[in-house]
Amino acid sequence: MGAIRHQGFIPWDDDMDIGMTRADYETFAQYAPEKLRGDHYFLQTAYSDDNYGFSYMKLLDRFTYIEEKGNVNNARKGVFIDIFPFDRIPDDPSQRRSQITRFKLLDSRIILKAGYGLIDTPLRRHKSEPAPEKIEDLTELKHQREAIMRLYENSHFNFYKNLASQYGYDREILSGTELTNLTQVPFEYLQVNVPTAYDAILTRVYGDYMSLPPENQRTEKHISRLIMDNQVFY
Repeated sequence: MGAIRHQGFIPWDDDMDIGMTRADYETFAQYAPEKLRGDHYFLQTAYSDDNYGFSYMKLLDRFTYIEEKGNVNNARKGVFIDIFPFDRIPDDPSQRRSQITRFKLLDSRIILKAGYGLIDTPLRRHKSEPAPEKIEDLTELKHQREAIMRLYENSHFNFYKNLASQYGYDREILSGTELTNLTQVPFEYLQVNVPTAYDAILTRVYGDYMSLPPENQRTEKHISRLIMDNQVFY
């Protein structure tokens, strides 16, 4: 939406999301850590950070520190880009319901076990590190969640979904054609690839996406405090 409506960043937003097909996502996860070695970026995944509970990756700037609104946890913190996998999903509605239900149940268990909460408390800050066996249990749950996401990876189905989406199930489903038929649009000083059917996709997800929200809703969604270059920003 930023690329189409603003030709760049949404002025009041503090978040950027990138979506990849599962194949590209796994390739990126395989090669990025070595490419980033010695740099100030860290690829945060469910397996590179034991305390990280989400099912998608974050690319963190290690030279920054943030506190997020309503998202207190012990995972590594920094200015980030979210990277979501788009997984192949079945055509049958009952199979779709089964997959997303199993995913959400496991996702909720993992978030709870990883110690995520809405507010910070002295008790949480003084809580001891989890025992190795508890980390192993949590890692196994993460593997189970990933297996559910990739359940139809090798099937012939031609629809893809960001299973971690915050939106209603049907709003963030893309066809194979929508994913692969791309065009270039300006984004700040770059030219970036977006689906040629961006209007249909954005309308499906956001409705009238070209209309600006009310001014009182034009606020940052995630960051409550940022530390960068030894300065604190609120």
